Amino acid sequence: MSDAKSIVVVGAGDATGGAIAKRFAREGYVAVCVRRTEEKLVPLVEAIREEGGEAVAVGCDARDEAQIASLFNRIESDIAPLDAAIFNIGANVRFPITETTSRVYRKVWEMAAFAGFLTGREAARVMIPRKSGTIIFTGATASIRGGSGFSAFAGAKFALRA
Repeated sequence: MSDAKSIVVVGAGDATGGAIAKRFAREGYVAVCVRRTEEKLVPLVEAIREEGGEAVAVGCDARDEAQIASLFNRIESDIAPLDAAIFNIGANVRFPITETTSRVYRKVWEMAAFAGFLTGREAARVMIPRKSGTIIFTGATASIRGGSGFSAFAGAKFALRA
């Protein structure tokens, strides 16, 4: 199809990300649904297809630069031109500040902020030459006001928002 368009949802989970993928698929987009584990995407992709939409499941660790670059190359070369990129990784973990290890903080930052940077950069590399496309980063109240037990999450979401 020469007029096919795709959307990628990085963090296409059971709530917001899945709903976004379904909505775009209803509008005729090929929904590229991304999570670390491809098998977890099976119910979402099946639901989209049952509703008459097109969807592709892709397992990808969004913290890995090479995997994200490969994802965007695959979308462009094998699926359909990318029209929208949605970054929706939650990384919502709760630890009291005194129990938040540097390893936990770093992992949450990698999932919610660094992976967002990689996703946004690769989407921009595709969209800027076409002078077309939309990049959306989903947020959380924690990006404005962190709550008790969410220091890593708040810091990461604020970084993504910034």
